[in-house]
Amino acid sequence: MNLEEYVPLPSLVTKKTLVKKSRFPVIDAHNHLDEEFGGGWVNRSLSSVLALLDDVNVKVLVDLDGGWSEKTLQKHLNQYKQKAPETFRVFGGVDWTKWADYGNRFPEYAAQRIREQVRWGAEGLKIWKDLGLHVRDSDGNLIQVDDPRLKVIWQTAAELNIPVMIHSGDPVAFFDPLDERNERYEELIAHPEWHVPNPPYPKFEQMIASFSRLIQQNKDTTFIGAHMAGYAENLRWVGKLLDKCSNLYVDISGRIAELGRQPYTSRRFFIHYADRILFGLDEPPDKLSYQTAYRFLETDDEYFNYASSLIPPQGRWNIYGLYLPDDVLKKVYFDNAHRALRILQ
Repeated sequence: MNLEEYVPLPSLVTKKTLVKKSRFPVIDAHNHLDEEFGGGWVNRSLSSVLALLDDVNVKVLVDLDGGWSEKTLQKHLNQYKQKAPETFRVFGGVDWTKWADYGNRFPEYAAQRIREQVRWGAEGLKIWKDLGLHVRDSDGNLIQVDDPRLKVIWQTAAELNIPVMIHSGDPVAFFDPLDERNERYEELIAHPEWHVPNPPYPKFEQMIASFSRLIQQNKDTTFIGAHMAGYAENLRWVGKLLDKCSNLYVDISGRIAELGRQPYTSRRFFIHYADRILFGLDEPPDKLSYQTAYRFLETDDEYFNYASSLIPPQGRWNIYGLYLPDDVLKKVYFDNAHRALRILQ
């Protein structure tokens, strides 16, 4: 048979806990409400979205899809923020394609646009993973995440007192050769555009080193390292960066699969860095996805699927719950995002 046809059913008998609603209120600090940016909420009515969030105890959802144009940002503000101001927060972004138009003046232009976005209603800045992988200056040179020319952008975010949600890099396997040794082979075959091998792309080690320098060189700016700062496979590395940089938070969005297959290390990490971790789903509106995330954080269930599909999409393994203490759960679910995102003030 082909590998895709092989779907073994575990014979292991384990406890199954259905966590219908999180034990404490939740701020979903990482999600997307627009198809243009990869979200899947756009075809649902606002009332149905609010009903789902209420059902799973999510009090605030951060929409990272405000984009960089006034039209897109106002669309999200009008469609979500203005109709449910206590529930939604919308982030802006940077249009890197304008570098070709503005040349050396681009960083100042981008900083000014961020000021305008905040005046329009943006409450944070989202930096997408194309920075460091695809973005080039007007001379065709690849821009590193810590390029000194971008410092004015980070300084502007600090002056405006807004956080920067930054997705830097991707899972380590995305940078590896696409062969029989790659643990995400099936995922990359399904999404070949996610494969970023060296060459022509930078090595993973280069990406993560550049990200580390960025955080350390801009201590006045609050950064949220999306997807466990891009290195959920190495929590020791993430912890060392958190130790160095009090201006850095991390979110768990899209990384339950990684965290759940290293439960002892993850549990110790969550307890030790309880003040620095944010909850985020980064998935379309689905009750089961929220409930699976809650099960992972709250229970001691063993060896369960992190996805709804029979073949887990990120890798052929199951995960284990962390059964976090209540004081840690409260911080991860709500308190840390309340502080980092400057919301509900």
